[in-house]
Amino acid sequence: MKLYEVVYREITDMFLKGKNTFTQKELSEKLEISIGNINKSIKKLESINAVKIEARSFSIIALDKVMLYWATHRTLDRDIVYKGFSDLTINEIEASMPNGIAFTAYTAYKKSFRSIPAEYSEIYLYATEDAIENIKKRFPKQSKFPNIFVLKADKTLSYKILNEKVNSVPIPNVFVDLWNIRTWYAKEFVDILSKKLFG
Repeated sequence: MKLYEVVYREITDMFLKGKNTFTQKELSEKLEISIGNINKSIKKLESINAVKIEARSFSIIALDKVMLYWATHRTLDRDIVYKGFSDLTINEIEASMPNGIAFTAYTAYKKSFRSIPAEYSEIYLYATEDAIENIKKRFPKQSKFPNIFVLKADKTLSYKILNEKVNSVPIPNVFVDLWNIRTWYAKEFVDILSKKLFG
């Protein structure tokens, strides 16, 4: 995941939790990303009238624009570091994952909303370095079409997985990942989640 995506994940997640005043310094210190990179990321959003920049802070004025900008610039496939296969059921695969992971896409949606708009047959998750190795041992590569997609967790997400024990990525990250998955049922999830996020 690129640095600007880490910034967008943070501000959209905090926005949904009720915070909408941010400073570049605050984000720089929290995410350990240079102020220069923070400014560059926010300027991109200002150019499409998604955020408003004040003298000492900025705020989101169009969540949908932030999310759609991020979604259309995300390249999910680039971040996939391992593809595995299991003939277990989806629920069994999800239950068999080691510590050090955070689900995204369909599984994360299910965990957040306790329901799903369509059945699904793959799982996507972010994993720390140690967890990636454990997943490779539990689900070796096979010649069949993969149904387990592992993405490498960035430093900020890895910290939350290991220290805050999160097991799903924030909802904005779920939306953006679903947007980039090509199955017909991913669109079902995106359509419902769009209504939940943007009305």
